[in-house]
Amino acid sequence: MISNERPSPFGSRPHSERAHSDRPFSGPPKPPVNEETLKTAKIQIERKTFILALKENPRGRFLRITEDVGGRRDTVIIPAPGLEEFRKLLDEMVKASAETPPKAV
Repeated sequence: MISNERPSPFGSRPHSERAHSDRPFSGPPKPPVNEETLKTAKIQIERKTFILALKENPRGRFLRITEDVGGRRDTVIIPAPGLEEFRKLLDEMVKASAETPPKAV
């Protein structure tokens, strides 16, 4: 018998509970928060698409950066108070990349 064919000692849960098994005992899903989009931009770099969206909700403004690679999406959210510091670090990384020659493979 293959291990995933054995019945679970914990019983079975409805599909809706399994979908959130990474958040045990979290209760019902949170209601959506109203977000206003202030500005969006999209850039294609090699096989990746990046979508940058400046948004605002009742908690404040934030930048949502979404990476889409073949339909798989990952998102990073940066609160607006940290955008200037984020930009400074990004500028440093761009400068370091330009100054450092790539290693031969």
